[in-house]
Formats: sequence, structure tokens, C-alpha cells
Amino acid sequence: MTTLFDSDPPPRANEQLEEGAVLLRGFAIAEAPLLVQEVQRIAQAAAFRHLVTPGGYTMSVAMTNCGRVGWVSDRTGYRYDPVDPDTGAPWPAMPGAFLDLAVSAAAEAGFANYDPDACLINRYIAGAKLGLHQDRDEKDAWAPIVSVSLGLPAVFLWGGKRRSDPQRRLRLESGDVAVWGGPARFVYHGVAPLKDGQHPLTGNARINLTFRKVF
Repeated sequence: MTTLFDSDPPPRANEQLEEGAVLLRGFAIAEAPLLVQEVQRIAQAAAFRHLVTPGGYTMSVAMTNCGRVGWVSDRTGYRYDPVDPDTGAPWPAMPGAFLDLAVSAAAEAGFANYDPDACLINRYIAGAKLGLHQDRDEKDAWAPIVSVSLGLPAVFLWGGKRRSDPQRRLRLESGDVAVWGGPARFVYHGVAPLKDGQHPLTGNARINLTFRKVF
């Protein structure tokens, strides 16, 4: 097990992955404590849960949502729904701090006037992973995905337009933000199994905020 201690944050830097895809190193470091607080508040109204895929596989990543719609999965398929199927109530509203960060990160990456409908909140513990996939459930095929890392570090898998394309392994630290859209919108990506550890903000977990423009 590794233990992470507070230290001076590294300087912000932009790492171009390809046309339409940028990794903003340290972009959300200052906002991270507030973002984690908001995640805790959202989870009180819409608890984390392990979704089941149409094929019957239970996802190792626990998730919840906030925003106008939320992403859900069950044996009938993948979809966006304005109602939390577990509670029958609308998903919690997207906090202002979430929206401000998503809009500013998208603008920094070259996508102005971003207006996400949904924020998927994923919680990883040791061993949890996200298989290589494309995000194709959104009607807007140009607006970017904005992905914010909080807590334990993770290895982000960045592939190509085909599942068989070579993958890059990118270490993501707390506060890093990945943005991809436009010509990079349908790149295959995933997260390698999370390593055990402790982080001052999130304990033994990694939290990922994934903003999407659905409609």
C-alpha cells in the first residue's frame, strides 16, 4: 500500500494527446476539496451503486450521477434517464462548482460554450477498473467529454478509433483533467485496475467526474 501526503502542487501544464484531446495537468487541484464535498452531498441523495451491463456483468466501479439526466445501465441496455431508478426522484442538480470547472476546462482545451447535461461520478477502490470503450450514448457527437480525477492516482488507457489500436498508459493524479471531443470524440479509453493506497481527500478511493453533453 502507498500513502500520499500533501505537497506543493505541480505547475499546471497542458499535454496534447492528439487533435481534439488535451490532458490538463493539475487543472482542478485548487477546487478538489470542494468537489469531493459536493460528491459526498450528492451521494446522500443518490447513492453509489454497481450497475449491471446488458450482458449481465456487474461493473467493478461504483457510480452515481448529477445533472439534467443520468447515465444508467441494466439488462435492457445503456441509456440516459432524468430519473434515478433507485429512488424514483430526479438526479441531484449539478453543483455550480462542477459546472464552472467543466466549462473552464473545456474552454482551455478549445471547446467554447460547453453546456454539459450530465455528470457521471465514478468511485474506484483497489482492483476496480473500466474496460476499453467508446462513449456513444450521447446525441451530441462533437462536444467534449471532460473527465476530472480526484484522490488516488490511476492509469488512464488512451487508444485509437479501433479497439485493436495501440494504447498509451497515462498516469492521472488528483486534480488532472482530461478533455476530448471533436475529432477525438470516439477514441477508445479505459482505466487500468486501481492500486491500493490512501489519499488525504478520498481515503482508499479514486473519484472521477465525467461531464457529458448528451443532447
